[in-house]
Amino acid sequence: MVHDLAARITARKRWGDYHWLRFETLAAAQARPGQFLMIKAGEASSPLLRRPLSLHDGDGRTLDIFFQVAGRGTALLAEKQEGQTLDILGPLGNGFDLGGLSAGATAWLIGGGRGIAPLFFLARALKERGARVKVLYGGKCAADLPIRDRFSAAGFDVACSTDDGSFGHAGFVTSLLSAELERSRPGVLFVCGPDPMMEKTAGIARTLGIPAQISLESIMGCGFGACWGCVKRIRRSGETKWRKICEDGPVFPASDIVWEGME
Repeated sequence: MVHDLAARITARKRWGDYHWLRFETLAAAQARPGQFLMIKAGEASSPLLRRPLSLHDGDGRTLDIFFQVAGRGTALLAEKQEGQTLDILGPLGNGFDLGGLSAGATAWLIGGGRGIAPLFFLARALKERGARVKVLYGGKCAADLPIRDRFSAAGFDVACSTDDGSFGHAGFVTSLLSAELERSRPGVLFVCGPDPMMEKTAGIARTLGIPAQISLESIMGCGFGACWGCVKRIRRSGETKWRKICEDGPVFPASDIVWEGME
């Protein structure tokens, strides 16, 4: 973990409420897909807490974040310009487990809205391992799919869905997943997005016996396990406990997550 007080922004882009930033930082050397940063949003004491943001990409020297404005903290981050600096802490958390994947493995990455953020870094890592990667990218409307061309330009097979039918498959991304599964089956699923989407996808994976890893999202106080502000019920070895998303996750096997209403 690195505390970088002056990670310099080198590039930025905006699509409406969605923003992409790239910055130089020593933390990049330690970064793995699925990890996250805790970023100080403003210069003043308000907002007090840092904001947790997934690593969107990294090359050992720079890191990218991709986010949607959802409140005061992300609104302040969206105002940052090239040449300015960020106060970051990270990388934090346990990322995606790629240990069992070999060349020729088939991986499907399912992202809902801003949940697509950690999946580009993952897609590149999987490609480097020789895996065949398919990306299922869903949003409420076409404007919620701003980085679909980035995946395509990097050589990934991308299928999109929109709730309103304005682009790609008409319906939820879980509906797109079900349609794609009628044609073929992947070796593993990697998922990030709204809780209802992730819960539905976990159920599909469980029914079909497909291994899945899910990157959970949560409001976090510290990001490294001190405050117990981000907990989720996780079942391991038959025992269910409240575990910290920031420290034990954010990525968990789908089969370990106890969703609301589950026993």
